[in-house]
Amino acid sequence: MYDAGIYQKVSAWFDGHKEDMIRDIQRITRIPSIAERDTDTPPFGSACREVLELMLQIGREHGFHTENYEFYAGSIGEKEKDWENLIGFWNHLDVVPVGEDWDYPPFEAVRKGDLIIGRGSQDNKGPAVGILYVMECIRDLKLDVGHQLCLFIGCDEERGMEDVEYYTSHYPVPALSVIADCGFPVCYGEKGIIEGKAVSRERVGGAILDFYGGSAGNIIPDRAVLILKKETVPAEKRKELEGRLTCTEEGDRILLAASGSGGHSAFPEGSSNAIYELCQAVTEAGILSGRDAELVEAVRRGTRGNYGEEFGISFEDELSGRLTCVGTVLRLYEGRAELTFNIRYSITADGKEICDRLSDYWKDRNFQWETERDSMPNYFDPSHPAVGRLTEVYNELTGKALKPYTMGGGTYARKLPNAFGFGIGNMPGKRKPEEELLRPGHGNAHGPDETLDCERLAEAMKIYVMGLLALKDVELK
Repeated sequence: MYDAGIYQKVSAWFDGHKEDMIRDIQRITRIPSIAERDTDTPPFGSACREVLELMLQIGREHGFHTENYEFYAGSIGEKEKDWENLIGFWNHLDVVPVGEDWDYPPFEAVRKGDLIIGRGSQDNKGPAVGILYVMECIRDLKLDVGHQLCLFIGCDEERGMEDVEYYTSHYPVPALSVIADCGFPVCYGEKGIIEGKAVSRERVGGAILDFYGGSAGNIIPDRAVLILKKETVPAEKRKELEGRLTCTEEGDRILLAASGSGGHSAFPEGSSNAIYELCQAVTEAGILSGRDAELVEAVRRGTRGNYGEEFGISFEDELSGRLTCVGTVLRLYEGRAELTFNIRYSITADGKEICDRLSDYWKDRNFQWETERDSMPNYFDPSHPAVGRLTEVYNELTGKALKPYTMGGGTYARKLPNAFGFGIGNMPGKRKPEEELLRPGHGNAHGPDETLDCERLAEAMKIYVMGLLALKDVELK
């Protein structure tokens, strides 16, 4: 499928440009580009504007034409676009909130050998820069890929993809879109995503002063806090809780804090939800009564599992696997508890049915369910020749025998016509160097000390180049 001579030239090119690529990734990783809403600097805040402008500047430094689409998104490629023959690569420059428990500064892009440690380095700034180098490699080596290429970058992927919704409603879209924000080989389907919250109908009673945990809807919370009046926690109960929680006395208040193990809500395996750990310890200690006890128990039951069994929505199909349902953000607002859920539902499941069941469940517990977003599943025909070609190239170059797949993560593919995911994760290799450098549970996307292995990124970009060569004679639509 691939030409070994061309691969050697591509490999040598990336080996010679790896240091430049690392420096460009560090430049944009240092910007704390967490997308904001209701900001004085629309559409997503000053940091997102800054990172988009810098990425477009980097594109120009590499000799490409750039366009800024009202700071919702940008593009790097040729000035005159052949939309009917254009392969568009889509990456995002916004990042999830930092969260807790970092050992390294999250926005200094600390380098350790070929590793870059920083929020967004892996998801998705490193791949964005990597794709830019893919296009530069193809240009420098004068490789004929048969199609025009363009890199599109957005600034709101993590919070709802308003960036791509804006772009597609105002500008043309490529004939084929490829998203480098998943694992290899080709991801041809994504589960649906529901975000919503359960809101208590009654306010907390006299004991609870505050109750919170989590930082973003798609991050499993690694810390949760319950603040109570001091007299609520007798000395013997406090001693009992200290074995499971951090107990801090602040004047006439007791602060109870639980720690968990964070990660991406679409992949909850191996995580520990701090909200549940907090509620479980407090419930077993029996320190609350009345409305306060009922509220904590409702939150405990709502966060004790990750697959929807509690709510009667544990759907599963052969195509995309199990539904996941994670309580990720807890807040008190005007005395009422609000527990946000991030749900990734199977491709064949019905989003409306899921929301109806959640509404009935929470109604029986004196809560109200509010659906905030239902993003339908994405499905790209796996028989399309591009899927087979790219998968074959990946397997040949890595010695693997993987098949195209579906996943619970959500990417721009669900917002674009004729779109699928392709890498750059799960590159084969020896023991990951970050496993020796970082504490267990650290280094993953959306987790503490998020880490990008630039050596593996370079190897993945070589696969991208060879994959594009294999698509030379493929009809895009």
